[in-house]
Amino acid sequence: MSETRERIRRRVYAEPGIHFNQLARELDIATGQTQYHLRRLTGTGELVGESFHGRTHYYPSAFEPEDREAVALLRRESCRGIVLAALEGESPHPAAIADGLGLARSTVEYHVRNLARCGLVEKRHDAEGVHLTVPDPEWTASLLGEVEPTVADRLVDRFTSLLDELLEE
Repeated sequence: MSETRERIRRRVYAEPGIHFNQLARELDIATGQTQYHLRRLTGTGELVGESFHGRTHYYPSAFEPEDREAVALLRRESCRGIVLAALEGESPHPAAIADGLGLARSTVEYHVRNLARCGLVEKRHDAEGVHLTVPDPEWTASLLGEVEPTVADRLVDRFTSLLDELLEE
């Protein structure tokens, strides 16, 4: 195996769910070269690439298929913040989470829909309104342990939030 391919393989094993651009950027590999080696690694079945929410993420082939989208979402700072707020709070309202994270309510709602589809959070309706809960805290905590958003991921999330705020005004 070439040195470049081995570097890519090691990074994906160390950071399951890493997305293509982050992988190329962190390893300082040209886009075409990254594509070539990822095609070879996915072609042999050693890695799996899946597209979620506009980004292609890579995982070791043994990584649980049902966990892949959840990990991709948790790599985003905004999603991670929402899940952490739901874990720490007593069924917080999405509006309170939006205020606490400095996000637009529409951004929180968008992320909550995706997080709920993956089973990371649930929306509960009662007389007081909508609350968020985490249906499986142990599973969620184990996935949170797999990921830590990078500075680049945080900057993209913050830029997206800024655009959301500007469009709402």
